[in-house]
Amino acid sequence: MKAKAVHKLSDEELGIEVDNLRKKLFELKTQSVTEKIQDTSQFNKIRKDIARLLTEQSVRSKAVNA
Repeated sequence: MKAKAVHKLSDEELGIEVDNLRKKLFELKTQSVTEKIQDTSQFNKIRKDIARLLTEQSVRSKAVNA
């Protein structure tokens, strides 16, 4: 997910997307235990997307509080 796409999301959509990505990361971790994963770079991509979304959430909350 690109930064421009993250900026366009609403506050509710950010929360939903974070939850979805965390579930996807959990599923990948469980798959890595039970079977072989073809693309291991998915772990880093999902973690970075989660970080982008959480950063945007914190920036928005600081802007509201300021």
